[in-house]
Amino acid sequence: MKVIQAVHPEDFKSYQTAKIRERFLLDGIVDPGKINLVYTHYDRMIVGGAMPMGTELSLGNYPNLRAEYFLERREIGIINVGGDGTVTADGTSYNVNKLDCLYIGKGTKDVKFASKSADAPAVFFILSSPAHMTYPTALMTNEDAVKVNAGSAETANKRTINKYIFLEGIRSCQLVMGLTILEPGSVWNTMPAHVHDRRMEAYFYFDVPQGNKVVHYMGEGDETRHIMMNNHEAVVSPPWSIHSGSATSNYKFIWGMCGENQDYTDMDPIAIPDLR
Repeated sequence: MKVIQAVHPEDFKSYQTAKIRERFLLDGIVDPGKINLVYTHYDRMIVGGAMPMGTELSLGNYPNLRAEYFLERREIGIINVGGDGTVTADGTSYNVNKLDCLYIGKGTKDVKFASKSADAPAVFFILSSPAHMTYPTALMTNEDAVKVNAGSAETANKRTINKYIFLEGIRSCQLVMGLTILEPGSVWNTMPAHVHDRRMEAYFYFDVPQGNKVVHYMGEGDETRHIMMNNHEAVVSPPWSIHSGSATSNYKFIWGMCGENQDYTDMDPIAIPDLR
């Protein structure tokens, strides 16, 4: 399991492109027939992907966790961005199809991922945070997600925010998770930008058409940098950093947080004229 260390904002100001990508970009997490996970020292969030092909993939244990099994002291959120799939938690199987979300609570010992068809494999994006309470496993389809319409065509950010794991949705110990869908002709997400000093965040970009790129912006509001990102790549956002993006086409992205609280509206906005 790859490990990402925390970065001080003053150090970040000196980073060139290669080092920014090394310290924040999570590429290669979607790999056919494998589970790939990255342990971050931002609220100890684990970020990764599972892409089962012809056989099931089992969520293993890792020495980094110093645990008897992966979810001994953790919870996990899973969103499928590929073909139809199933996730089995301690012997109970759940159909997790594209844009559906499954939450699995602390104490679950056996987690398996499978695709209904190897010709159209599931692609499961995974977020896991430490947990001190146990909440029940819960499935939420995209149809049942809490939807918020935001932005406009005039500002190229017309989008639908889908909330799954949050205080009024699937309950968790500290994980918050959902996804955003941009309309055709809209390319901006999370603008005006914000930070939330009490929570880290991770973005996972998907359904980015071939040959297109997402420009992900990060850094303090008056000292911004960017990362050029591809389909099925994730990026870690420290609590001091903005997290916003634009692209050469419309796209979708999964967002997930953990930290001091689960209040979705707990953010410190930065006015567009103040960005530098």
